[in-house]
Amino acid sequence: MNIIYEDDALLAVNKPEGISVIPERDLERDSLLKQLEAERKEKLFVIHRIDKDVSGLILFAKHPPAHRHFCLQFERRKVDKVYSAVAHGAIEPLKGFIDKPLREFGSGRMGVDVVKGKACRTAYSVLENHGSYAFVRISPLTGRRHQIRVHFYSIGHSLVGDRMYGDKTTQSCYARLMLHSLEMTIRLPNDKPVTLSAPLPPSFVELEKRCKEGAC
Repeated sequence: MNIIYEDDALLAVNKPEGISVIPERDLERDSLLKQLEAERKEKLFVIHRIDKDVSGLILFAKHPPAHRHFCLQFERRKVDKVYSAVAHGAIEPLKGFIDKPLREFGSGRMGVDVVKGKACRTAYSVLENHGSYAFVRISPLTGRRHQIRVHFYSIGHSLVGDRMYGDKTTQSCYARLMLHSLEMTIRLPNDKPVTLSAPLPPSFVELEKRCKEGAC
């Protein structure tokens, strides 16, 4: 497992896509938590989650007091989070906010609901528009389920490989959801801020290279 950072309170890991953070309904299936605890022979505490199909930075606490310390920062929205994504289509303007309330509509699917939805805000900056793809840096300012995926779908730019919110025929051509937890800034128990980063996986690097070579 790719360890990004470790001290006596915090463990940061670069999660591959395709594995859930915690055990799913089928307890026979593997999870990141289960793998780490088996490998390290120690109990870990889940601070936050990212979707199974999302890769990148995920944090675990190493003891209960640290767990409370870090969870409180997430609850109070004191953690700065940055994601990298690839979306369909050229996005204009190149920088902005998506401010649309979300709620769950059933079967785990989220959607925009201006009447019953909970406030939800996402900041984004387009790094490059390449043909039919946009390479985007994203900061979710709230923490709703599937927030980034639904917000970009709602503006007509679903994330590449998102079979839940994009066109299923189009999305089935891609091996993975192109969303990666890139960076977080959080305060350690001694109140010192630390910024942690998970390098982009080969799938992102290869697609960008293809686009720059004019193959997109």
